[in-house]
Amino acid sequence: MSNKERLRITELDFDGIKSNLKTFLKNQTEFTDYDFEGSGMNILLDVLAYNTHYQAMNANLMGNEMFLDTAQLRSSVVSHAKLLGYKVRSSRAPKAIINVEINSVTGISTATIPKGFSFQSSLNNVPYFFITNEAVTKSRENNVLRFENLEVFEGTLITTRYTVDADNVDQRFIVPDIKADMSTLKVTVQNSSTDSTTATYTESADIVQATSTSNIYFVQEVEDGQHEILFGDGVIGKKLTDGNIISLEYIVTNETLANGATNLTGSSQIAGSTAYTVTTTSAASGGATRETIDSIKFNAPLDYSAQNRAVTVNDYKVFVRQVFPDTAAVSVWGGEDNDPPKYGIVYISIKTVDGNTLTNSQKATIQNSLKPFNVASIRTEIVDPETIQIRLTTNFKFNSTITTKSVNDLVALVTTTLATYSANTLEQFNSQFRFSDLIGQIDDTDNSITSNVTTVQMSKKITPTLNTNSSYEINFGNSIYNPHSGHEAVVSSTGFKVSGDDNELFIDDNNGAIRSYYFVGTTKTIVDANFGTVDYIAGKISIPSANITSISDVDGVTSSQIRIVAVPSSPDVIPLRNNILEIDLPNSTIEGKVDTATSSSGSSVATTSDAVTTADTSTSFISTGTSSSSGY
Repeated sequence: MSNKERLRITELDFDGIKSNLKTFLKNQTEFTDYDFEGSGMNILLDVLAYNTHYQAMNANLMGNEMFLDTAQLRSSVVSHAKLLGYKVRSSRAPKAIINVEINSVTGISTATIPKGFSFQSSLNNVPYFFITNEAVTKSRENNVLRFENLEVFEGTLITTRYTVDADNVDQRFIVPDIKADMSTLKVTVQNSSTDSTTATYTESADIVQATSTSNIYFVQEVEDGQHEILFGDGVIGKKLTDGNIISLEYIVTNETLANGATNLTGSSQIAGSTAYTVTTTSAASGGATRETIDSIKFNAPLDYSAQNRAVTVNDYKVFVRQVFPDTAAVSVWGGEDNDPPKYGIVYISIKTVDGNTLTNSQKATIQNSLKPFNVASIRTEIVDPETIQIRLTTNFKFNSTITTKSVNDLVALVTTTLATYSANTLEQFNSQFRFSDLIGQIDDTDNSITSNVTTVQMSKKITPTLNTNSSYEINFGNSIYNPHSGHEAVVSSTGFKVSGDDNELFIDDNNGAIRSYYFVGTTKTIVDANFGTVDYIAGKISIPSANITSISDVDGVTSSQIRIVAVPSSPDVIPLRNNILEIDLPNSTIEGKVDTATSSSGSSVATTSDAVTTADTSTSFISTGTSSSSGY
């Protein structure tokens, strides 16, 4: 058969397939000079082309589902993850930590808060119920009953029961609720309806340790997002027998909706009393939806490479996301890379989804969950993220002859550009601020913007311990601008007071020394010329001893923190370890002016007097770092 007589099969779209069919038929002697468009043959070609197209698409989709990175169906992705030994995360219930205190208790020596006891809270005028997942018993002390650090979970306690039918080879044990928090699952097996002997089963973490009599079970996600409970076969794990009654007890949750809930109250009596107080020590957090398809694709291969051992940085990142699903970003570094170095420690810093700092209870839970994966002699330490805010002063020029936008419109657009850059490029660990990239995006905000001059400052906040002599170190991790000895100050701060001085003090720098000072009118009066030191190259500010008694308002709001501002030696700012960068828009200045070199005076839409700023107009920032104290 000649090439002209062969059917081309390289096309997958409908039009290409139909065209190839026509070409094939035209080359046959039976259809010489045949009008395919004007006959019933056209309909037959459509049917053939559609059928071929459908078959090709189905084959293509089937091929995609065979690989983890191209699969689109959740069932396929979960199946691939299962082959890698990866356990897909279920929904997670928000957890709060509370203290319960019953005063003036008489007649009883102990009291129990039973499993399933509920406490109520409200968030956005919607009620949520938090329940205990374990019974807790406490003894009376000094006529008071205290339940401290009580864990309560948002949701409803559900029990699903099955009776084992040995004759039913297709019997399955399913947790039917899609929003079940499988980390709260409790599995018990009763011998039979006539024998109440009950055994508690635990989820298997390592089949190597399992025997033929081990009371273990396995969990896997199956169709429709449900979970199936599997038991042993008599070799790996104890085998169930006919008539066994299986009880699956778990919490069904509203997932993320109750995150942030606080001010819990009891719903019924404890020890025969309703006169008890409930104090929330840790607001509800950790609620999460079931793991997404993208997350499974990302984490499953990394989990497989870790082999249930936390050795590399990526290993810890995978395990942290598993044990704490409220993780938005995580940074991990070894103690040898810490400042100062501390060997035998792996440092972990976690940015949560809601942006809140981890509580001590949450940190302890994460550390305990990571212990089974740690290499011997290695311990973990969780440190809070630290934010370095980038403060910008942007002055742009624009050609008024090619735009109808006012300077206010352009300022708003540039502000949006900065906000987008911060959200998309920064605000994660290891996300770098590249000056050239930013100024290019400012210029590209609108085709009328011809140029911009932008200067950069960086700031950090410290939380002093009031009325106590304490030392403080502010580490920017980036060199501070100091071109020569005796250069004017590039460090500044918000106000504070120290013991023995009623003046509102600020700090600046002078040739490597940090000075404290106050103002009399506009005159700067130095109080302590050696209040601390600054290492310009390392980007560190050290205050060895200060008894801070009060803190001034920051940005017009009562604050518990002091803001320290410095000018970087390079306009590029690189975060280290637990530092996260973000643009401080409320304290940045954006101004626009007509570019007189490109705009004719007769057609200007705006003039230079139209310059505006998004920040407080009383605030001004310049590249040398000099400013009045009110600017910070």
